[in-house]
Amino acid sequence: MAENSKIEWTDATWQPITGCTLVSEGCKHCYAATLAAGRLQHHPSRAGLARRNAAGEAKFTGEVRFNEQWLDQPLRWKRPRRIFVCAHSDLFHESVPDEWIDRVFAVMALASQHTFQVLTKRPERMRAYLRRHDCSKPMDTITDAAFSMNCAVRGYRGLGGAATWPLPNVWLGTSVEDQTTADARIPHLLATPAAVRFLSVEPMLGPVDLQDMQDGWFDGLRGFDARGTGTHFHGLDLVIVGGESGPHARPMHPDWARSLRDQCNAAGVAFHFKQWGGWAPLRGGDGTWPTDTETMIRLRPDGTRGDDGWPMQRVGKKHAGRLLDGREWNEMPGKAVE
Repeated sequence: MAENSKIEWTDATWQPITGCTLVSEGCKHCYAATLAAGRLQHHPSRAGLARRNAAGEAKFTGEVRFNEQWLDQPLRWKRPRRIFVCAHSDLFHESVPDEWIDRVFAVMALASQHTFQVLTKRPERMRAYLRRHDCSKPMDTITDAAFSMNCAVRGYRGLGGAATWPLPNVWLGTSVEDQTTADARIPHLLATPAAVRFLSVEPMLGPVDLQDMQDGWFDGLRGFDARGTGTHFHGLDLVIVGGESGPHARPMHPDWARSLRDQCNAAGVAFHFKQWGGWAPLRGGDGTWPTDTETMIRLRPDGTRGDDGWPMQRVGKKHAGRLLDGREWNEMPGKAVE
């Protein structure tokens, strides 16, 4: 847990559940698995949840853990903030029982001073869970979970009866890394009742085109105020883009990030550029070409490498920075899109 986070799009992280499983290429070099198999391997919240394989890569074992000692943290944080939920796990992992999810949602409902950001690679389960709750009926399981928590009683906000659903202070998002995962996951997100929907394209491993995602009530990318428009079946409110960091980072072509920025700008959707990651593009696609092929490559728009590709240099996350075409992109739902 961290009351203050260095993640660019949030203020704090909350870890009521830890542990996960690799589900796609974006998980290959998971930072949370690396922490669980390294610096945090003896911490009670992480012990045994990840191991290093024969190649030295950290991988989650598939075991998940409920950290009840941290469940009420947001209720004790007085200053309103954006909170990334289960940053080192997936709230909708197949091994997480509904009862745990109920209790997490109970805390989010009680801690109405905060904005909670839930990000999953399993949006099909998130869709099923959220749609089971009819906003016209009492949220029985959530209400019961709230009242079962002695620590939460003092923060009760009137959950009895027909509570607001979906919760207005909860953002729901899915993480994708390329067109294949975007096509598979985004439709589930768009069919999930939510006050705010967001997309995290990190690590970005290929181009992503959102313009063809039109299905009846969803017409491309349509931006809405953070409080919604009276219907909970609208488009995306925020797109976050970031390159991969760490010792095994894969490069992100600048045109991939630019394309999503331009798609969001055209649709009035907030765009947040998180980072380049381990690789940075040489300015203007030009520059001196050294012979050190370990730190320099040329990346084509299709993700292959060749002499006609964009020159990229491995410089590390800190030096690569987060400027896209000379500026930071820090847009958020509910704020004016520049």
